[in-house]
Amino acid sequence: MRRFTWVIALVLSFSLVLAGCGKKDSGSVVKDLDSMVNKLQSYQGSGRMVLHTGQEPQEYQVEVWYQNPHYYRISLTNAKKDITQIVLRNDDGVFVLTPHLNKSFRFQSDWPENQGQVYLYQSLVQSILMDNDRHFTSDDKAYIFDVLANYQNGSLARQKIWLDKKSYAPQHVEVSDSNANVMVIVDFNQFEFGKKFDKDSFDMQRNMTSWNVTNMPTAAATAPVGNADNGAAADAGKGATGSKEAAAGSAKAPATATTGSAAGSANGAQAGSGAANGSGTTGAKAGTASGTAGASGTTGTGATGTTAGAAGDAGKQKAEQQFGVIEPGYLPSGVKKQDMSEIKLGEEKAVMLRYSGQFNFTLVESRPDSQTMSALPGDIVDLGYTLAVVTGDEKKTLTWTYDGVEFRLSTADLTQTEMIKVAQSIQDQSGK
Repeated sequence: MRRFTWVIALVLSFSLVLAGCGKKDSGSVVKDLDSMVNKLQSYQGSGRMVLHTGQEPQEYQVEVWYQNPHYYRISLTNAKKDITQIVLRNDDGVFVLTPHLNKSFRFQSDWPENQGQVYLYQSLVQSILMDNDRHFTSDDKAYIFDVLANYQNGSLARQKIWLDKKSYAPQHVEVSDSNANVMVIVDFNQFEFGKKFDKDSFDMQRNMTSWNVTNMPTAAATAPVGNADNGAAADAGKGATGSKEAAAGSAKAPATATTGSAAGSANGAQAGSGAANGSGTTGAKAGTASGTAGASGTTGTGATGTTAGAAGDAGKQKAEQQFGVIEPGYLPSGVKKQDMSEIKLGEEKAVMLRYSGQFNFTLVESRPDSQTMSALPGDIVDLGYTLAVVTGDEKKTLTWTYDGVEFRLSTADLTQTEMIKVAQSIQDQSGK
């Protein structure tokens, strides 16, 4: 009898040991995460992000690179518009790059240490570590934490984080508002710890130029255009839709465009170069240098410099006419539009909308030429559908680019939370 009792006790003890080895509680997982994030050297992750902050869901492809101690690269691609924006941090500072416009902002900031990002592993782990009232569950493949959300957008209250049981890599994130409505979803389809990067992976110039190759694989299959270093490759590749004759004309007469912002948008100027910068000069050179380029890009009929130049001017006028004023879909309570006027930002045409009432602010819209801009010390603001830069102290300016339009929201009394709400409401609006 004693022997039987001893055998039963041994079996039960062995079963408890096995059960303890196969299942972790919240405390042990949190301890492991704390150790991991402190020893983190590098990682690369990619996935899909869906925003439910507007009238219609918006989908983006996101890719994240990190290398110790403070090198970051975040790439956000609009799935429908094929527009990519990159946030880069290296020894030179923090950059917000818009490669298809050949435009960059550079400023000094300790981002992202001073704010969370839903697609950064450090942000997810820190939100788990900081919430002492965290909720913990698990399923067959993941540990699931329900914790407070720690983001700039004050309307985001909580988030659920799924971590792989074996590696602790993030699998899925859901961020909800105070009414438990899911506003942001991130699905990681790939995540690798200990990723080895090239020496120049976090270099600003490489990220500006390599984008034209990695994100526009069809450009080589269409008419070659000008100099890829001038930022026109992305849009010019789309504009070069002519026939083989047009492609031949383009090869003989390189385009002299210095910016890529209007390339491919003026249909009347795609003869000769396959890309229009809106200037009569380029059209004239292309037509003179190559009489084999069809005026419409579909025939072999020669185009004279006068015709091509006129087409370029017509394309420029058409592009300007299509510059629609985009008004925000959200305004703070007690605020109304005061007036709207056309202004000049250097040589660029711009529109300024003034709003007044309980709060006062201006919204300036323009379609900028390519440029590099160094700003005052500032911070990155995550609008969800794009990334913005906020600068200034007493008077703040929020600057961002969306669908080729640059927006500058300036105010002395509007809170940053309200500024973000106004900026986020832009994505669902169309030009008027």
